[in-house]
Amino acid sequence: MTRATSSAPSQRMLRVGEQVRAAITKVLQRGDVLDPLLENTVVSISEVRMSPDLKIATAYVTPLGDRDHDATVRALNHHAKFIRGRISREIRQMKYMPELRFRDDTSFENFRKIDELLHSPEVARDLEHDDDNEDKE
Repeated sequence: MTRATSSAPSQRMLRVGEQVRAAITKVLQRGDVLDPLLENTVVSISEVRMSPDLKIATAYVTPLGDRDHDATVRALNHHAKFIRGRISREIRQMKYMPELRFRDDTSFENFRKIDELLHSPEVARDLEHDDDNEDKE
């Protein structure tokens, strides 16, 4: 009998990802990480995606008010083992503490680009043209 596979995350992956996100947020808010770049930057963690075996946690971060996202992501990845040790106090129910990886969250930039496209004159012209055709029917 074959098992159905799905690319969607399981409920357990989602729950653990949210717990890891909350724990990382606490560590960053408390200022436990002694790094001049991270001390002066507010970091938003939009999502943590867990691997199916729950051994890797990929955190998608956005440094607010900072233009150099790459430097912030590099600093977080540099301190990933330290952060992992700090969050282990928050997440005790896990058999293995996941390896942390930080990635730049580009979803806000993608939303901005889509919004600009939807408000562009070309799209507005096409929408007006479609509305005219619907009125004739």
